[in-house]
Amino acid sequence: MSTEADSSVLQICGGHSLQGHVRISGAKNSALVIMAGALLCSGDCRIRNVPLLADVRRMGQVLSALGLQLTRQDDLLDVNAREISTSKAPYELVTQLRASFFAIGPILARLGVAQMPLPGGCAIGARPVDLHVRGLQAMGAEVQIEHGICNAYVPGKNGSNGRLKGAKIYLDTPSVGATETLMMAATLADGETILENAAREPEVVDLANFCNSMGAKIQGAGTSTITIVGVEKLHSTDYSIIPDRIETGTFLLAGAITRSELLLSPVAPDHLIPVIAKLRDIGVPIIEEGSDCLRVLPAEKLRATDIDTLPHPGFPTDMQAPFMSLLTLAEGDSIINESVFENRLRHASELNRLGADIRVKGNTAFVRGVPMLSGAPVIGTDLRASAALVIAGLAAEGQTTIQGLNHLDRGYDRLDIKLQQLGAKIIRVNDASADVDLHTINNNSSPSVSI
Repeated sequence: MSTEADSSVLQICGGHSLQGHVRISGAKNSALVIMAGALLCSGDCRIRNVPLLADVRRMGQVLSALGLQLTRQDDLLDVNAREISTSKAPYELVTQLRASFFAIGPILARLGVAQMPLPGGCAIGARPVDLHVRGLQAMGAEVQIEHGICNAYVPGKNGSNGRLKGAKIYLDTPSVGATETLMMAATLADGETILENAAREPEVVDLANFCNSMGAKIQGAGTSTITIVGVEKLHSTDYSIIPDRIETGTFLLAGAITRSELLLSPVAPDHLIPVIAKLRDIGVPIIEEGSDCLRVLPAEKLRATDIDTLPHPGFPTDMQAPFMSLLTLAEGDSIINESVFENRLRHASELNRLGADIRVKGNTAFVRGVPMLSGAPVIGTDLRASAALVIAGLAAEGQTTIQGLNHLDRGYDRLDIKLQQLGAKIIRVNDASADVDLHTINNNSSPSVSI
């Protein structure tokens, strides 16, 4: 990520309709874990549809530090994992990117030893790694956490590192990270591993399909029980990542809040069932055009609704903040209950700065619709909160200035540029005090993005 990311801001002149086609990038949460999964392969992996994100860049730095060779061209990433030169991941990188901790599974499976700093990421609540640790221990690993480092090794004969053993593992909660970490570790384990109460997210299925394309034997991904029969080694593959369902949902909401018609592709409508259902409940027409294309149409009016976030296939927590922006302009009172993370409603106070009427009590937000929003300076407190402020800014009268782009750039592939090409009056400036005439923006231009 650029050193300018903390000081740069987005300036939005709201109230303009959008129009056109949006190309949806590859899924952030698939890309990160599939990059980690490339550690399992003792050959070359070609990964397609990799989004241009700060988090992807950080994961690439983690893999490079472990000794892998990476080459990127546009959305194509070639990974050579023939040699892993060290079992210790760099502290300064892992603490910035939670997903990099998931590499402990494949490193341990390949080398029999791994040293992984405890993870970082958005401050949206406690996301402990105890499920990862207990699962690896069930597979025969010795694991200790000291001084912020998770040290794991597989006891072997004659002082050498051994091989993980298949095990039956029940996850107390359907953690995506734990499911992915243990599924990757089990691909090279000796025997059969069964993960019960596993996460069912599409990104888990994508990882399983990637591993199977390398010769792994994984069944049941997408259900609560995943069975993995370990193999001795995996081979090279050429694999394409699924479209990002959260980016898709974000653009659907951008169309909805600006009363615009947008065409989105490629998308996976089956991954968006709760999002599409809730948009239709609010009054936003969503049309499926073919197997990988969605069209959002202007709503006659926006109706209030209630939202409860749940693990997949429930309503995704990552869409909670962007939906809150839309509901600030809906007629009536909406209730949003955040049941996945305990600290993920901080954007409510920022939306109130734009004129929203939101009260927060515990993990519940009470949203009373208002006739209009007004532009103001706001700060994105996490990745999806930043996206929510962009969506609100598109509808607000006057100018909205958004700080905290280091969060936004972690998870959206040039969101400002894509919006600008749809007709939004939005621009990124490196000086928050700069006075830019947003009405003069050429929407066919492609300004540089600081990531």
